Amino acid sequence: MNSLKDKLALITGGSRGIGHDIADLFAAEGAQIVITYRNEDAGKKAVSALQAKHPGASIRGFACDVADGAAVEALFHAIGKETPVDILVNNAGITKDGLILRMKEEDWDAVLDTNLKGTFLMCKAAIRVMLKARKGHIINIASVVALIGNPGQANYSASKGGIISLTKSLAREVASRGITVNAIAPGYIETDMTSELTPEVKAQLMANIPLGRLGSGRDIAEAALFLAGEGSAYVTGQVLSVNGGLAMV
Repeated sequence: MNSLKDKLALITGGSRGIGHDIADLFAAEGAQIVITYRNEDAGKKAVSALQAKHPGASIRGFACDVADGAAVEALFHAIGKETPVDILVNNAGITKDGLILRMKEEDWDAVLDTNLKGTFLMCKAAIRVMLKARKGHIINIASVVALIGNPGQANYSASKGGIISLTKSLAREVASRGITVNAIAPGYIETDMTSELTPEVKAQLMANIPLGRLGSGRDIAEAALFLAGEGSAYVTGQVLSVNGGLAMV
């Protein structure tokens, strides 16, 4: 255990869902944890919960709008030069679903700004630090809908597809400096969002998943742990699909 001992992991959108589960597992593996959040109350509660579960671990939280370049720069300044980021997990994301003919322009912009632009800004800031260290792991959370599409999610699908393309381009840019850049494409995961689905809708979803269940945040966290560790040293520019067989591409 403690495969991430003394590594600093920065996880955006870490106050709940997949991001929180990644922070939890990484802390258990000995990493120093920094999570970002937009809701101050939820963020502080998440940090307190992680600290209580992992006494003695370094766990900090910062409010940050990842789509705001100045806020991202302030975040890295607050983290401090003495503790350079070893692992970046770009998990922060939003949805504003709607069929294309009803989708408002501001809903398109909001999703692309947070999901894609936010990932770009965080990668840019982290790579600046990682280039000096000549090492680092970047893990971008994409989605199965980037691979297969989904009605009513043109903005979300486009943002996650953009993340996959960004991942591959950055992997080529920084590989010579010992930095890996990979993506995880989760399928349908048990989250606050899916908990609101009716049993009928859940049953319909699971009928299309060969493994016959929704995924868990821990499933994604385990994939992130692999990509953050030394066992993936020769893996970069890849998309790890964790979807129970929903999409086999």
